[in-house]
Amino acid sequence: MSQFGFCALSIMPVRAEASERSEMVNQLLFGELYHVIDEFDGWVVVRSSHDNYEGFIDRKQWLRISEKEYKHLHAAKRVFPKELVAKVTETTYKNTFNILFGSSLPGYAEGAIRVGDREYQYDGEFTIPDKNKNRTELVSTAKKYMGAPYLWGGRSPFGIDCSGFMQVVFNIHGISINRDASYQARQGRTLNLVSEAMPGDLAFFDNDEGQITHVGMFIEDEKIIHASGHVRIDKIDHQGIFNEESGKYTHKLRLIKKVVEGDNA
Repeated sequence: MSQFGFCALSIMPVRAEASERSEMVNQLLFGELYHVIDEFDGWVVVRSSHDNYEGFIDRKQWLRISEKEYKHLHAAKRVFPKELVAKVTETTYKNTFNILFGSSLPGYAEGAIRVGDREYQYDGEFTIPDKNKNRTELVSTAKKYMGAPYLWGGRSPFGIDCSGFMQVVFNIHGISINRDASYQARQGRTLNLVSEAMPGDLAFFDNDEGQITHVGMFIEDEKIIHASGHVRIDKIDHQGIFNEESGKYTHKLRLIKKVVEGDNA
């Protein structure tokens, strides 16, 4: 029998193995859904619904929902709080807590979402995903993460990796891309030259073995925003990313992809 879950916490770490000491490979943010595909002593293996990424979560963090509720929330329209840190209140237990930028509110109506027998109230400002919004807004969303520290597996303004950064930014705008850079590189349409790239297009970078290990987003003036040490803006050309502070190229350009079609600025 299939089992399902709803992320009812600010952040839920997803680990490579069933141990608190295991590497964190991903995070789920409030409002995201997942399938439970296996169970262990104190741990469950989950597959996130937005990208099919798998890993282990602590059983104590699993909020069970029915298949009917899962399908309802999965199909429901989502909104995204505008603040980097927003507050929601779970009304049954009068529990108010923080959720982070990139979190979603599926089925939001009349100031709240309903998940099974729980209700989460939110009365702040929000955005509605719109794939047709212009590229300037996509870049503006990315810049909200400026200075966020690099964290392997992270997807929040308080710790994020390069591919998680791109995934969350696009998700806020209603565009689904894969979790890892090597898989993101398989999406979209390939561009041949840096001069063809527009704000919102993605650049991918490889290592000496030819494996894609990094991703960032083109912004204005032949620059790129990416998570390397922290979310930062650097120059980019046909060779790769140039760090003006060190005076060196830090990443070797492999390919450029257009995920959002159209030239709306």
